[in-house]
This record gives sequence, C-alpha cells and structure tokens, in this order.
Amino acid sequence: MSDLGRSDPGPSDLGLAGKVALVTGATRGVGLAVARRLCAAGCRVVLNYARREADAQQALEQLAGLPGEAVALRADVTDHEQLAGLLAEVGRRFGRLDIFVHNAARWQPAAALGADPASVHADLAAALDPLLTGAPAVAELMAGGPGRIVAVSSSGARSVVPGYVGAGVAKAALEGLVRYLAVELADRRIAVNAVSTAKIDKGAATPQPEVAAVLAARTPAGRLTTPEDVADAVALLCTAEAGWIHGQVITADGGLSLRG
Repeated sequence: MSDLGRSDPGPSDLGLAGKVALVTGATRGVGLAVARRLCAAGCRVVLNYARREADAQQALEQLAGLPGEAVALRADVTDHEQLAGLLAEVGRRFGRLDIFVHNAARWQPAAALGADPASVHADLAAALDPLLTGAPAVAELMAGGPGRIVAVSSSGARSVVPGYVGAGVAKAALEGLVRYLAVELADRRIAVNAVSTAKIDKGAATPQPEVAAVLAARTPAGRLTTPEDVADAVALLCTAEAGWIHGQVITADGGLSLRG
C-alpha cells in the first residue's frame, strides 16, 4: 500500500540517530519543537536557555522517553563569553557537534518611525551574535563534517509586518549572514541554511486571535503554521540528503507567502 494512503506513522529518525545537536532558545515554542523533533530522531540534543530554570526542567520532562537524549545548558548566547563557554562544554561532553540550530531571538514591538535605536540594536545582536561570534568554534566542533547550521528566520525579513521593525531588520540581516557563512563553510562539509515562517499558532496563547484567524483563512494549506511544522523543516535540512543545499532560506508557512 502506498504511503500516501496511510495515517502519519510518527517521526522517523531521518538518519540522524546519534548526531549531537545544539538548539538555542530551546525550552519553549519553536525551539522546543525543534529539540523534540531531533530527539525523536535519536539525536543527543543540548537545550540551550538563557534564564528560566523551570522552563528548562519542563522541557527535559517533555523529551524524556524519546529515542535520543537531552540535556539543558544555561548560557546567554548573545554574550560572547557565555557562548564560548557553552560551545566548550558541548565539546567536553560530546567531543563534537553535528547540528547547530540558532533559534534564540529578541523582539520588542515598535514601528519604524520613532523606534528606539538601542532596542533595534539589541534585536540585531540577538539575531547575529550567536552565529557571527560562534561560527569559528562551531566549525571547529564540526571538523571533518558533515555539519549542519540552521537559523530560524521570519517572513518579517522580507515583508513588512506592523510593529516588527526590530525583529524584521534583524532577521533580514540574519539571512544575509547565513549566505556569507554558507560560502565560507561549504568546503568544510558544513551546510548553512535558514527556515523562515509566518505567524505561529501558539494555541490559546496566540496573540491577536482575530489577526491569526484572518491569516489562517488566507493560508492555502488551511491553518496557521505550528512549531512542529518549523521543526520538521529544520530536521529535513539536517539530513544527509540535504547536503547539497547551501545558503538557502526555506519557507515553511503552508503557502501563505505565495499570496503576498
């Protein structure tokens, strides 16, 4: 019987079993969904978080029992010293790194006119610094390859989203950095890409439910994007079959961006 006629059999390992993955901002939302997907594929996943110990503990409890294993390490990845310490600890514990998913982000709602420059600069730092300053150490941990670096971006990098100027500019810069790193790391067998998405369905906690309903209705696939949708796209970019994809931004939004 064709797979097209079957119900979802659950996540496969995608050939990722045993890989070491580091996911930043991994204890909630999209980051947690990515960590769960990779752990379900048998990866040894490091959940990075900056502040809330309770969230980290809850995340570990959610991942318990999956084929892979998970540990949580606290570090503010926008702080150069803490990021260096985090990567050094990953090296000490696991000996190498195969997958680095940059999901940590910062956003303060603001329009472009009258935006606080310091706040926009902070959004830029959150988007760029973990990759800009961490890439040499990440590449060293991935020595010999194959390695995968995946950044989580947003439709706000290319389209104007009201009140999103800081994050939108930051994500646009992040996508530019992905392309530069992709060129410089390709000969080391490290593929660098990004996954972009639109408004995320956060269930009952989804902000502006009336806006969410309009966007869901406009989405060709019939609903808003979930964190799990983004996680599946990230996981696919980590597979061996995706090894010839370099410097691309893969949009996972159910086709919403096709409607402008």
